[in-house]
Amino acid sequence: MLLLLEMVVFGLGEGHCFSPVVIGVDLSIACVDCVIALFAFCQLWRIHSRSQQLGWTRQKVFHFLTGCSNFGYCVYFILTLAATCNGWQFWSPYSFVLMALPEILFFTSFLLLLSFWIDLCHQANDEDEDEECSSRVSLLQSPLTKPGSSSSDGHGRCLPFHYFRVRSRQKIVVLAACLISALMVVVAILMGVGGGTAYSELIPKIYVSLLAVVVLALGAALAYYGFLICSRMRRVRSESASSEMWKVGGLSVVSPLCFTTSSVIALLPDSPILYHSQEQRNNSSAYLLVLLILYYYIGSSVPSAFLLWVMRELPQPISPALREERETIVFISGSSVSVHHPPPPQWTTSLSSQNQVVRASPI
Repeated sequence: MLLLLEMVVFGLGEGHCFSPVVIGVDLSIACVDCVIALFAFCQLWRIHSRSQQLGWTRQKVFHFLTGCSNFGYCVYFILTLAATCNGWQFWSPYSFVLMALPEILFFTSFLLLLSFWIDLCHQANDEDEDEECSSRVSLLQSPLTKPGSSSSDGHGRCLPFHYFRVRSRQKIVVLAACLISALMVVVAILMGVGGGTAYSELIPKIYVSLLAVVVLALGAALAYYGFLICSRMRRVRSESASSEMWKVGGLSVVSPLCFTTSSVIALLPDSPILYHSQEQRNNSSAYLLVLLILYYYIGSSVPSAFLLWVMRELPQPISPALREERETIVFISGSSVSVHHPPPPQWTTSLSSQNQVVRASPI
């Protein structure tokens, strides 16, 4: 990172770099994203140190995606400055990939949040599916482990993803992220083949416009399901429900506002998002630079920071007594051996939708 900054300073001294105003804007956005990424990774380490037995939880996944997204933005802005100031050839396709990857991670994190909210709202309808999945998992695991053996614990330590069960709506999130990533690769290849022609400049604009429409729809969906969850939690009188309601309400207001701002800027005819070259950035007016700042600060940094702030609470460390309760209990009577598994969490949930919202945290 320091080497890249030295390359930027060297290019600035040679006189073939961005103007000082553009460099200041890019470096300020990179610094903010770097701070957010460092906070997300440090918090992820603290959370994992307290709950290693749980594997990958929602809180860990959100911190990981947010940290990777903001770190990608930081690398993108610094590499763009270094490439322009040092005259790197054929930089546009690589610059587009470095810009699109953090956006995909950022979009995936909030789409994953939306999938959890949808699961929570339709939890009563999904109980049958959960029971079928849990019974299917127990049938698949029973021949591999013997009662009383510790092989299951070793398997869980070697494969932490064993604890993270991907449900149907989360699979849709993964599929959507893969499709957008594949589209990004196709656009980058077409930009490299086009070689700076008008055709190669039109394709990324179409990609940015399509993604802006999708992000706008994501903001509307977050606002709708956030309002639906808050309306249910309002009927429950408890301190935890009130705290969770404020978190959900804040996300359902901040996220749509920020997504709408970034989407409108991306859909403008003279949007400065795809300005990669020295001539484009230096010829940008103050109005376009303000749009660039609003797009990255309001559209990305603010939602990421607010999401980390909402999930800032550390989980309680798992006590040995609670760990023993999750183990399989074996009763031996004569020649018969009966194995009793603790009931799945889905069987002990309340029938009331309000209590389900409180029991399963939306965050």
